[in-house]
Amino acid sequence: MTTEMVVSPIVLEGAHVRLEPLAKSHLAGLAEAGLDEELWKWIPIPVRTHHEMAAYIETALGEQERGVALPFAIVEKATGRVIGSTRYGNIDRGHHRVEIGWTWVARDWQRTAVNTEAKYLLLKHAFETLGCMRVELKTDSLNERSRAAILRLGAREEGIFRNHMITASGRIRHTVYFSIIDSEWPVVKGRLEAKLNSHKRQAPQVA
Repeated sequence: MTTEMVVSPIVLEGAHVRLEPLAKSHLAGLAEAGLDEELWKWIPIPVRTHHEMAAYIETALGEQERGVALPFAIVEKATGRVIGSTRYGNIDRGHHRVEIGWTWVARDWQRTAVNTEAKYLLLKHAFETLGCMRVELKTDSLNERSRAAILRLGAREEGIFRNHMITASGRIRHTVYFSIIDSEWPVVKGRLEAKLNSHKRQAPQVA
């Protein structure tokens, strides 16, 4: 008989970012970083105002209280600045399964090591500490950039959920599902670590 996963708030730290358990105290930083319409283009419920960001945090913390999510603030280690958010969602303790998603990073930090390292930290914790046998990821079927990025992580595309969501604009969204399973994690881990090491070598040296 398998035991249930124990999922509780934790700080996950890498070379570039620190993932802190999301708190109301992150509101000012998240509002400063995240009230950018482009960031929410593919997210069903966009966040456009300080009030909506406060509601976004309240919703995430409510899901954490119900045990179905574990949200994080993404903090740039070098500056201590809040630059985005991510979370474990759809947590299924009995079946050792989580989803990684609800991820956004401020525009100035996109196409840097930040998102790769955040995903690496979440995947490593999921497989090596929580004991997950499956991690899910999903995105809008029209979001080609996100689909390509998830495949680059090493996830496998599983299929499309048609007419899955109604977005804030009224558009009906089809959702593409991906997964990584525990037997695949060693190879995925090696690829992500190689990418992160490559970022380190490319970083400019400070005299």
